[in-house]
Amino acid sequence: MLTWLLGMIPCCLMAQSNIIDEVVWIVGDEAILRSDVEKVRTEFGQQFKGNPYCTIPEQLAIQKLFLHQAIIDSVEVADSEINQYVEQEINERVMMAGSKEKLEEYMRMTMSQIREELFDQYKNELTARKMKQNITADLKITPAEVRRYFKDLPEDSLPLIPTQVEVQILVIEPRIPQEEIDRVKATLREYTERINNGTSFSTLARMYSEDPGTARQGGEMPYCGRGELDPSFANVAFSLTDPNKVSKIVQSEFGYHIIQLIDKRGDKMKCRHILRKPEVSQASIDAALSRLDSIAEDIRQEKFTFDEGASIISEDKETRNNHGLMSNTLADGDQTTRFEMGQLSSVSTELARVVEGLQTGEVSKPFTMVNSKGRTVCAIARLRSRLKQHRASMAEDFQVLRKVVEEKKSEEIVKEWIREKQRNTYVRINEDWRGCDFLYPGWIK
Repeated sequence: MLTWLLGMIPCCLMAQSNIIDEVVWIVGDEAILRSDVEKVRTEFGQQFKGNPYCTIPEQLAIQKLFLHQAIIDSVEVADSEINQYVEQEINERVMMAGSKEKLEEYMRMTMSQIREELFDQYKNELTARKMKQNITADLKITPAEVRRYFKDLPEDSLPLIPTQVEVQILVIEPRIPQEEIDRVKATLREYTERINNGTSFSTLARMYSEDPGTARQGGEMPYCGRGELDPSFANVAFSLTDPNKVSKIVQSEFGYHIIQLIDKRGDKMKCRHILRKPEVSQASIDAALSRLDSIAEDIRQEKFTFDEGASIISEDKETRNNHGLMSNTLADGDQTTRFEMGQLSSVSTELARVVEGLQTGEVSKPFTMVNSKGRTVCAIARLRSRLKQHRASMAEDFQVLRKVVEEKKSEEIVKEWIREKQRNTYVRINEDWRGCDFLYPGWIK
């Protein structure tokens, strides 16, 4: 085992183990330090194939090529976008560590230092990503190109498309009596009074907030713009000016909140909040399910269509204007009406279970589910279509095939761009770091 490990380390790291740091690569006028490589190896080494002391400095060098071109082309990423990633990363690390104090102890850095380091890291990463997108921005893939690419491929080389479904949904929210709303508001007023008398807002948020995404951070949210927040919540949050004050109670689609300002930066603001949700009684749920049972029966008897019922009766804002048809936002931002079953489960496990047992065109029995706002609602669903697992075809899956061709063309353009930059950029690699099978051999001239 020791022999294998030694074989992974360049000789400079064995023969010069007393060296604290050194320049191992120079790209243009930018240096890559041994400590830069070690830092990436420690945090992300398992993501790199092969010898990390070869793959990591090469990837850092490629990033520096993108960053250098970004300066020339004036490609920039807004601080607000970078801060959004930074705050998300910090929140995830705090959750894993257990508290900010434990995170500081583990990283041997203050929160300000952690935030500053992450800001620089994400600034470079996002700028390089944006530059890469700019390089391929003019790429256009025509249907003819897609057909040519896949024309002579054997069938087993075509992408395998998992079973996909299109689902319509009709939702009714169980009615919440006024006395329950009054109880929640009274609870939030009590929290406000305790905060005004010296209790920490963060402490109460950790103990009582029903927002699972922020409760463990003392109700603290990342920097957000108005458009990223529920409109009612945003109106109150952005009106706050004094970090020592607590907002009035505000109702949103998630429930009822009190808010405390932390900081404002340009068009972004950072706050903490406590969320409380009115409890839904079983009687209200039963009443909603009974109503949906009647609606479903009327649809089966063709008194009106599911499309008509969803457009008029449904209380789900996200689907009502599209006849109840659900929309799936993909990782690249594109939208489709098709869901793989795993994707549907991530929306709602209850809904996925119901749809799994439906035939095409069939309307389900009423069921309860938790919606995207974390609220319990009642619904019926209709399976609009089911496309079983199959090899991709031009007729059924043109967008999937187009993306395959687009990705390959983009990869070719970026590779050629990197090779061209290699030819015209000064690169020097430490003698002891050259014995690598690089992805791009042109580093050593």
